[in-house]
Amino acid sequence: MIKTYDYNDDTQLSAHFNAREFRCKCGQAHPFKVDPKLIINLENLFMALNCSKIVITSGYRCANHDRAVGGNGSGQHTVGTAADFTCYGEDGNQIDSKYVCCAMQDIGFKGIANINSSRLYVHGDMRENGKWYGDETVSYNTVTDDFYKYYGIKKEDDDMGSKKNGIDISYCQTNVDWNKVDAEFVIVRAGYGKLSSQKDNMFEKHYAGAKSRGIPVGAYWYSYAMSPSEAEQEADACIEVLQGKQFEYPIFYDVEEKKQLALGKEKVSEIIVAFLSKMEKAGYWVGLYGSYTSLTNLTVDSIRARYAIWLAHWNVEESPYKGAYGLWQYKVGNASGVSGDCDLDYSYEDYPTMIKARGLNGFGQSDKNTDNNEIVKSDDNVDSASVISVQTTGTPSAAKNDTIDISVDINGKTYKGTLKAQ
Repeated sequence: MIKTYDYNDDTQLSAHFNAREFRCKCGQAHPFKVDPKLIINLENLFMALNCSKIVITSGYRCANHDRAVGGNGSGQHTVGTAADFTCYGEDGNQIDSKYVCCAMQDIGFKGIANINSSRLYVHGDMRENGKWYGDETVSYNTVTDDFYKYYGIKKEDDDMGSKKNGIDISYCQTNVDWNKVDAEFVIVRAGYGKLSSQKDNMFEKHYAGAKSRGIPVGAYWYSYAMSPSEAEQEADACIEVLQGKQFEYPIFYDVEEKKQLALGKEKVSEIIVAFLSKMEKAGYWVGLYGSYTSLTNLTVDSIRARYAIWLAHWNVEESPYKGAYGLWQYKVGNASGVSGDCDLDYSYEDYPTMIKARGLNGFGQSDKNTDNNEIVKSDDNVDSASVISVQTTGTPSAAKNDTIDISVDINGKTYKGTLKAQ
């Protein structure tokens, strides 16, 4: 539901966006509207492009201001579903609109357009009906149905990250010669159900084998949950099984039992959110595995926009699935080093870099020299012989605000607060 804010409201809408960035620039102090789905997709874009910042140049517009800047007074900006903006890369330079538009297409923006000749500013919206892929320097009408084709970019070769070949394996693959495996990533079945004793009996061996070769690893948990409370129990079991390990790829929730899907879209989505939310709070970058049908018909849009998606759609050259997805399980086949068939996958996102940068999936404080209870020396306002004990009491989230609670003991005094990622 689109939300209305008072002109002076400075609510932090997400990790990188504040309400005040979207208020009307007409000069009048009137209320403004923002669609939460727009914020979700802007955050997804931030991560997909590894942005240092996204600057909103125009958010909500009142009818008068919309007409003043060339609109018709009733467009997407006037209902709070749109924003014009520019993206900055980690090098501090603005990112070419052709790459931004392609990323927005993958993420699932409904309206997308390049809006200036320098190709540095774009329009994005979450309109309820239809789709518009435009280039306002050429036409105000739809100019393409695929920005990759329009800009001559191959999806697997664009600057947002090359396509990688991977496999996913489970107890079904009992004979793997890891010296011969040439996959660029591996997704391993960790287990199923509500008990940690239901760990996949090949999980430890597969995990160790992949790690011995330096192959990035992700995991998935197979669900039988019929309610949110059972999904939370499954999350507890999954967390126990994963404890002490590091995963360069997301932890996916596999919901595909017929009796589950028969519950319908609303209840299935509640089950999914219960599991993913609990896993996320435990410090994992999480996602959902699903078929074209289940993702399209039985998963609410907010889940598909917010979490990593692993699409299962076999034996098609191009899936008709319209949402964004980071992994694609595209067929069953042979893979080097694996005896018999296994699932074959593509990855389109640089998950290892993003996950490690955020200290998730086991790549936490220990990898940033800030382990819980670590003893460090300080050169600022503390005698060089003083000892500081640092304890963290939370873990940053990949899809929520990147914040962490911290307690610091300095010379017998305790200092507490919340740190926010910049």
